[in-house]
Amino acid sequence: MRYLIRCVVFFFFSTASLFGTETHWPNWRGPNDNGSIHSGQYPVQWDLESGKIIWKSDIPGKGYSIPVVWDKRIYLTTGTEDLDTVLAFDWSGKQVWKQQLGPEVAGKHKNASGSNSSAVTDGKAVFVFFKSGNFAAIDLDGSIRWQMNLFERFGKDERFWDFGTSPVLTRKYVVMAQMHDGPSWVAAFDKVTGKVSWKVPRNYETPKEGSQGYSTPIVFSHKEQEALLVWGGHHLTAHDADDGKIIWSCGNFNPDGERFWPSAASPVITENVVVVPCGREDRNQPRLHGIKMGGSGDVTETHRLWKRDDIGSFIPTPAAYNGRVYLVSDKGKINCIDPLTGEDFWSGTFPKGKGNFYASPLIAGDRLYAAREDGKVFVVKLEDTFEIISEIDMKDKIIASPIALSDRLLIRTNDHLYCIGSNSLSTD
Repeated sequence: MRYLIRCVVFFFFSTASLFGTETHWPNWRGPNDNGSIHSGQYPVQWDLESGKIIWKSDIPGKGYSIPVVWDKRIYLTTGTEDLDTVLAFDWSGKQVWKQQLGPEVAGKHKNASGSNSSAVTDGKAVFVFFKSGNFAAIDLDGSIRWQMNLFERFGKDERFWDFGTSPVLTRKYVVMAQMHDGPSWVAAFDKVTGKVSWKVPRNYETPKEGSQGYSTPIVFSHKEQEALLVWGGHHLTAHDADDGKIIWSCGNFNPDGERFWPSAASPVITENVVVVPCGREDRNQPRLHGIKMGGSGDVTETHRLWKRDDIGSFIPTPAAYNGRVYLVSDKGKINCIDPLTGEDFWSGTFPKGKGNFYASPLIAGDRLYAAREDGKVFVVKLEDTFEIISEIDMKDKIIASPIALSDRLLIRTNDHLYCIGSNSLSTD
């Protein structure tokens, strides 16, 4: 009987996740936290001048966060009128509401903004964070449920570049991580009231800039209990989602003590392995590690499956799909690897252009979409060799990662949000 109950529960959550891919992209890396979606048929070729775009909406202000979607309602953050702003759009691209939270702090880097962090939603509220420290829960009608400034409450931000970590949701809490040169921590807040439920320190001694983190935690299951995976400070830590206590930790990601290695790209989990980008691919110092999930205490010496020093990514987060991990580097290299061994299934290089890859790759409909800073979007077949199907020029800067659901792609450029759908476009 217990076995039957477990099977029913497993079936419910598995099918709920599968069906959820049709209408929900609730956080920046999608319903499975891995940048991929299994169902749907998505366009591989489009032309901005041909009238085949379903819709295009103006995005005021500057922001490079990724749109999230729940039941065909789109939410994203930006800066308007020098204020941190949250926008909601319906499925036709019409703006439904706008909510402003307080003074904006502009981005320092040329390809950053005060709105780098992406929203997250559970279908009951939208949770947002900005470089200013403004942190809020907004009900789906646009009204503010609660609001606070985390930097005023817990200390100012001590990092060199612009805040990029996004909030994440557990069943009970909305969780934020602050990894910087000051006191670092992970904290959980009650979704309804905003009250701090737990807050744990997360401080590691690192070479210069190594303590600064821009990656986003991942919610996963540890022994059938909800847990959080946090990457930063040259350490990977797993925390109990109920109280924040560390379950296991892994270090030794920078044994040579290299300086200026902040944690930018987030890890990805697949096949019970965490694939962790480390180092600086943009400075010809790439590193990539494969860490076995599980264990307790310090697993540094026992759970590292493999390490590579010839590939990696600094900004783009890898995507996982059907037991493989796809890594797009800042400079345009692409590797399809086995997460269990770290070995390549295949590799390739995108054509050179006027910029690097800041957006993380998207996988949808057995295709990989990679957007480059200069506005070029490449579509790649997911087969046993590297083959570019098409190259589309969006004619505007792209920093935000594309997302996909319900047979549509949503692509945020510097000035617009585009909706591109397979029902009116070629999918061959």
